[in-house]
Amino acid sequence: MRFRRQPDGAAAAVAGAAAAAAADVGVDAQGARPPVAAFFDCDNTLMSGASMYHFARGLAARKFFTTRDLAAFGWQQVMFRVAGRESPRGMVDVREAALAFVAGRKVEEIVTFGEEIYDELMADKIYPGTLALVHQHLDAGQRVWLVTATPVELARIVAERLGMTGALGTVAETVDGVYTGRLLGEPLHGPAKAEAVRALAEREHLDLTRCAAYSDSANDLPMLSLVGHPMAVNPDPDLRRAARAEGWPVRDFRTGRKVARIGVPAAGGIGMVAGAVVAGAALRRRSRAVTSCCGAGRGSS
Repeated sequence: MRFRRQPDGAAAAVAGAAAAAAADVGVDAQGARPPVAAFFDCDNTLMSGASMYHFARGLAARKFFTTRDLAAFGWQQVMFRVAGRESPRGMVDVREAALAFVAGRKVEEIVTFGEEIYDELMADKIYPGTLALVHQHLDAGQRVWLVTATPVELARIVAERLGMTGALGTVAETVDGVYTGRLLGEPLHGPAKAEAVRALAEREHLDLTRCAAYSDSANDLPMLSLVGHPMAVNPDPDLRRAARAEGWPVRDFRTGRKVARIGVPAAGGIGMVAGAVVAGAALRRRSRAVTSCCGAGRGSS
């Protein structure tokens, strides 16, 4: 199952090139490293749940946006964790919301808050089993990269906290250190991740046939198929089937049979149900408002 670059993937190529260009590469004091690296997805692979949701929670606590806005983020989080798969429509919604609330903000400000929010809300969401895989590659002298649709500034914080080499993430346009509210290309998702990995490999002279990649989602099949050693971690049903067909190894670090089935950590189950109720109520109110509005205007053109 090999995925080739699509002729209409211009936005994915731009996003991948931007992510690779934004990736900081440190100088190895011991000289050149072997041309081998490992690439890890973030959400539900390395971290339980969606990193952007945790970040949004932290920003909401700092009055960046309203409770209603957070409810919309919460609904996407519920769907992501319970269904065990990413929604393309949800990705667009989260992207648009994220761009809206950072537009006009200083990058330095977002990074400072990101560091605080990681320590408050994300550090205890890391899967120990996946982190052990990260350390195995690092101990072998290999470079390890986080590859995620999360904004690159937040992705770098996660990578730094975990001792990884660096991060490939979604790159937002900035002017004079301020976010414009526009992206370079598209979110680093699906084919764009593969483009970023390919661009970084060319830049760093990596042999992708010797590299490894880890993800939970069938959306990352382009990235997984790009390397010689792919692994499905906490896989969604589609990725599990693909891994079985390809003979790829599978690891599931979620605890408890029920949790593994629905993808909701036991400790967060009650909170997620509460979040679903709040988000569902908000969506129902919005739906009723739209229906009322449309009903009032029906018959006119």
